[in-house]
Amino acid sequence: MKIVLLGTAHPFRGGLASYNERLAQQFIAEGDDTEIVTFKLQYPEFLFPGKSQYTDAPPPKNIKITRLLNSINPFNWLTTARYIVNLKPDILVIKYWHPSMAPCFGSVARIVKRKSKITRVVCIFDNVISHEEKFGYKLLTKYFTKCIDGAIVMSKSVGKDLAKFRTDIQPIFNPHPIFDNYGDIISRDEALAKLKLPTDYTYFLFFGFIRAYKGLDLLLQAFSDERFKDKKVKLIVAGEFYEDDAPYKKIINDNNLNDRVILLDRYIGEDEVASLFCAASLIVQPYKNATQSGVTQICYHFEKPMLVTNVGGLSEIVPDGKCGYVVEPNPTAIANAMINFLSDEKEAYLINGIREEKQRFGWDKMISSIRKA
Repeated sequence: MKIVLLGTAHPFRGGLASYNERLAQQFIAEGDDTEIVTFKLQYPEFLFPGKSQYTDAPPPKNIKITRLLNSINPFNWLTTARYIVNLKPDILVIKYWHPSMAPCFGSVARIVKRKSKITRVVCIFDNVISHEEKFGYKLLTKYFTKCIDGAIVMSKSVGKDLAKFRTDIQPIFNPHPIFDNYGDIISRDEALAKLKLPTDYTYFLFFGFIRAYKGLDLLLQAFSDERFKDKKVKLIVAGEFYEDDAPYKKIINDNNLNDRVILLDRYIGEDEVASLFCAASLIVQPYKNATQSGVTQICYHFEKPMLVTNVGGLSEIVPDGKCGYVVEPNPTAIANAMINFLSDEKEAYLINGIREEKQRFGWDKMISSIRKA
């Protein structure tokens, strides 16, 4: 089959690019002629919340990536659609994550469908309703969802959200596959040596860019619990702030956490991911709202216990007591779980559960779902 993926890819950085590139690799491995059509311009620089949209890493091998789409230029959408039509894809795959992309994705998909009788448009939804809902977002999402032929949702809550816009499509539920493209598991000592951290501490990890809905403030408040003061434990916060960092640093300063919190306020390159995850004993995702998370699938790859909050689809992916902890999104519940992890020495037990559970998250299963959608 001829497959075209429309969305983020190299030279753009982050989880969206990694996902699309890994998905393309799986299509290629299964014998499909596959190409990614990515952005010339994804976000205007003044709208992008981070320091840079681009990676310095080399492009992935054996994947054709064409930079063409401009997210804010309607004339370009016609050019992009014509390019895709000429490729004659059997399936056009779009990974949708934010209403700001609805005009360009929706317009390209409409033109492709009008010009090509053979192409089926399938969307993989990260979210249907944005984590940070604003005026006009629902209209934009409605515009996009009207153009698709099939849908994949990676959490059941997203499927319910999609039903608010399309009742004539039955989405296929397929959890986020394992992110196995960040290197192999390395020993804890090797990881700590690369990070230049002492070995006589236990490390918790918060990973990913920082926005209000991810609940880092809840985690910092939890970590200020008196019970941690006699524990040799540190918290690594690894990710770029996509908003004002002052409220977070105030929590750290007010609770004298400066010696116990390691702030890596920057984009984390793909070559650093293995060291961070393999150094940590517990990965904490204290989200206030969520659908699913790519971080959980990095945890499964590196076989790391998780603490997630009971929001969105996180509890569908992390069985409580088997692969980690599912708690309510408040500092007390988060602190109690972390203390339990330290006190009961559950790491080995949870790792065994992760090794069993991770078998259901293969990329081949996602490809099968796309073909059926």
